[in-house]
Amino acid sequence: MPTLASLVRHPTLKLSVLTGADDLAVAVRWAQTSELIDPVPYLEGGELILTTALKLDVEDADAMRRYMRRLADAGVVGVGFGVGVNYETAPEALLAASREARVPLLEVPRTTPFIAISKVVSAAIAADQYRALTRGFEAQRDLTRAALGAEGPATVVSRLAAHVGGWAALYDTAGEVLAVSPAGAEARAEALKGDAARLRRRPAPASAVVAGVRAEEPEGAEDAAEGAAEGAAEGAAAPDAGSGTAAADGARGASSGAPSGRTADGGSTGNGAAPRGAAADAAEDRVELQSLGSGRRCCGVLAVGTGGKLAPAERYAVHAAVSLLTLVTERSSAFSAAEQRLGTAVLRLLLAGQPDHARAVAGPLYGGLLDAPVRLLVADAAVPVAPVGEGDPEPLPEALGELADALDAAAAGAGETFLAVPDAGRLVVLATDGGAVAEAAAQHAGRVEAAHPGAVGQARGSAAGQGALPLVAGVSAPAGPAVVTVAYKQAEQALSVARRRGRVLVEHEDVTAGSVVDLLADDAVQAFADGTLRALREHDERGRGDLVASLRAWLSRHGQWDAAAADLGVHRHTLRYRMRRVEEILGRSLDDPDTRMELWLALKA
Repeated sequence: MPTLASLVRHPTLKLSVLTGADDLAVAVRWAQTSELIDPVPYLEGGELILTTALKLDVEDADAMRRYMRRLADAGVVGVGFGVGVNYETAPEALLAASREARVPLLEVPRTTPFIAISKVVSAAIAADQYRALTRGFEAQRDLTRAALGAEGPATVVSRLAAHVGGWAALYDTAGEVLAVSPAGAEARAEALKGDAARLRRRPAPASAVVAGVRAEEPEGAEDAAEGAAEGAAEGAAAPDAGSGTAAADGARGASSGAPSGRTADGGSTGNGAAPRGAAADAAEDRVELQSLGSGRRCCGVLAVGTGGKLAPAERYAVHAAVSLLTLVTERSSAFSAAEQRLGTAVLRLLLAGQPDHARAVAGPLYGGLLDAPVRLLVADAAVPVAPVGEGDPEPLPEALGELADALDAAAAGAGETFLAVPDAGRLVVLATDGGAVAEAAAQHAGRVEAAHPGAVGQARGSAAGQGALPLVAGVSAPAGPAVVTVAYKQAEQALSVARRRGRVLVEHEDVTAGSVVDLLADDAVQAFADGTLRALREHDERGRGDLVASLRAWLSRHGQWDAAAADLGVHRHTLRYRMRRVEEILGRSLDDPDTRMELWLALKA
């Protein structure tokens, strides 16, 4: 970008500095000729105003003070006064007003046409833009080569940090940091996980700016910056500036979420600006967060931290990184559908008791999963989704989609293979026993229960907890590929128990840890209990005795007349009469142990 100083030094312009010799380092965005008394409505800021004072009363001190103050408030960086046209020299009133407003005043000789100054400024801006574009091409070629390498996203993040002269971090769909560079920026990346999570919840593409993040000098930053140019190689074309990332001025606050200022201790300044004062002695980052994804669902977040707003070349690099990371992290819908069909085929073969055929179909994609003990998880959501057309990938309810994202992130971080198949509105997962995916499922269940504390312990379908827990899941015991059928049954049993206990996830090993009474919350059992006891309850409601309470007391005392009568506060003969009435009404003998068992279970249901 040209500056006032570079224009003064230009040999063909022959400009002289009349005032503001100490303020010439300011950038000139454009050179604008204007003879208006008030040109401010037509300015954007950063201009060098060129005038011969055709309509200005430059000898009026008050008028000049007002004129210069308006220009200063509009962001004008300087005034070029053409001499030899209306005035041979700049009047003192103009000089004084220039000094007071701190707007540098340059003398333009009669031999220098204003258009010559405009051409020099335009040529300098064009040269800067060309250099930025060239650097952008180099950055994109370098990042493209990095994306095609073995490390993929991690290398892209590393090279991007080098190109912007700052740091970069990549977050997965679960909000965990997948990659960060340089290593010294790990703490800052962790501190921004909350901001990244908020951005992920918005439809892609989206961006936000976080200002005032405390930052020590990242280790290796200088080496990384020096290596940026060395790593450039021939590759792809420049990115499209309209790709959905933040605008070139670095913040898209109103349309993509207002940027939030952040103090050194993590508090918000509330105005999007870096805090001043106490933190002035420490370096602070300006961090841009960019969502990744071509659809409405975010598939990750990229964070880029620098000391100030991104320059055009750095902006090109960020655009390229967003596009490349989106391609790397978001597989095409066709590939996802094909992988889903393959996974479904493998699972069905395993459930059919054909592990050898399943291994042959799985090939290298899932083959390694079948070489170790696995666990099978079956998850169900409270809110179903609409059916899809034949051949389309089966959609997942939101709660199951979040679970799948968490498992995907854990698998990617650990380099672990697992199989996840939507099945009639449920999610069936086959994962290595003791692996990262199994652990991630347990951790996700803990987070869901923590978010719905009032629903934990409430059976699904009860008045108190109906629909409160967004999902429930059951996990089988460890099993080999040959007995996946058994594992599926175990997982469904655990899922049923999870519903009755009001828990998000129950493992098959925990099924026997509870009471058999927990199993009585099933709708079918409840219907049986209501039918069995209905006649006794109707008898009691007509005021003809307390048969249900008497039956409960007698059964709880194992048929001991005296103890049960004492609990009820009646004579044992009264209790004997009531039990005969129970037998008469039900048409069953209380001497039959099966009858006693069924009545007790009905009372407990």
